[in-house]
Amino acid sequence: MGCTGDGGDEALVPSPGLLQPLNVDCDEVSDASAEEVTISPLNSNFSVLFCDDTLRVILEKLPIVDLARAACVCQLWRLVASDREIQVRAFMSPWKIRDVIGNPSSGSFWRDNSLWKFAVSHRLNRGDSIVSLALKYSVQVMDIKRLNNMISDHGIYSRDRLLIPVRKPEILINSTCFIEVDSYAKREVAVLYLEGNRPEVNSLNCVTTERGKRRVLDSLKRSMRVDDGTAQYYLSISNGNPRAALAQFSEDLMWERQVRHP
Repeated sequence: MGCTGDGGDEALVPSPGLLQPLNVDCDEVSDASAEEVTISPLNSNFSVLFCDDTLRVILEKLPIVDLARAACVCQLWRLVASDREIQVRAFMSPWKIRDVIGNPSSGSFWRDNSLWKFAVSHRLNRGDSIVSLALKYSVQVMDIKRLNNMISDHGIYSRDRLLIPVRKPEILINSTCFIEVDSYAKREVAVLYLEGNRPEVNSLNCVTTERGKRRVLDSLKRSMRVDDGTAQYYLSISNGNPRAALAQFSEDLMWERQVRHP
């Protein structure tokens, strides 16, 4: 038994009324063909697009820009489009990222997945410089400084790592990124660790290792032209803030010169 009816010669054709929006007067569209009828998602009677499961299937296929636009249609669309799973999938899809770990401080983080939202974490080693890192990663020196909020090249000596802008999208393929707020960069980025697993520390933005503290002391010694003890003293009275330590040292030095030469 087929699906063509008793006659077997004529296929079952749906009534023209089924192809029309439910809130449109049938008299106005009786002469119009099915192709001429526009079914809009804004039609309040088009109930299919107001089903959670159907919306999820549709919105999961949208790029992140269109997903943000869909969230402006109505409250239900906004609720579904704001689902973290859908947002993360849209965020990762263009770059074929395997996973994104961490929760951003704001949901607006997911609304833009351009390359500037990603960065490579480079652990600084002896001999590293801004120029050498720019050559290694094929990026501009100014891009590294801008991302890390650096005014001069000397800022490298007080840090354990630098964030390197991503310029080659292929390094993101099948990668795992970590959502982090870098205290130096003053921004939230998805960080990629090319050198291995993410280090397990309480905060990647604080100098907590002995190696990091040694870097800070060495930097202060060069700037102040003093010994370890003096540099460590000013660092301790400044609560570990190198800039405050240098400022305090400058004030004391100026006072000493005024006393000697009134």
